[in-house]
Amino acid sequence: MARPEAQKPGGDPFHTVTQLARELGVTARTIRFYEDKGLIIPQRAGSTRVYTARDRARMILILRGKRLGFSLREIKEYLDLYDVDHTHAEQLRLLREAVGKRLASLRDQHQALEQTIAELEDVQRQADAAYAHLPNVSRVRGTVKR
Repeated sequence: MARPEAQKPGGDPFHTVTQLARELGVTARTIRFYEDKGLIIPQRAGSTRVYTARDRARMILILRGKRLGFSLREIKEYLDLYDVDHTHAEQLRLLREAVGKRLASLRDQHQALEQTIAELEDVQRQADAAYAHLPNVSRVRGTVKR
């Protein structure tokens, strides 16, 4: 049976590393890694790390940022601005700039992949045609009988 969540004043739940990891679908090691990198800073209840709703929200943003291909440095820069700029104008400017760069990079990669796929399909068609014209080819083993 799951341990009930501790409550801090104001009613926001605390999560243990295991609870947070389970909820976010990651390992406890993943959470500790981001803690070591300074992206989240849990509180302590004795010797136990406890994660707040803010830590949970930051983890969600970190995981999303990684999934979208942003570096930890970029994610940390973005998260750190949240605490500094209460209007969030600089955070939004940075986000727009980073997303624009990432989109441009992905579009370039997409174009390169499309070109590579087309070339490989052409090579495969040529190889299939050449293979079909080989004399005495065993189609089962793919070897030439002599």
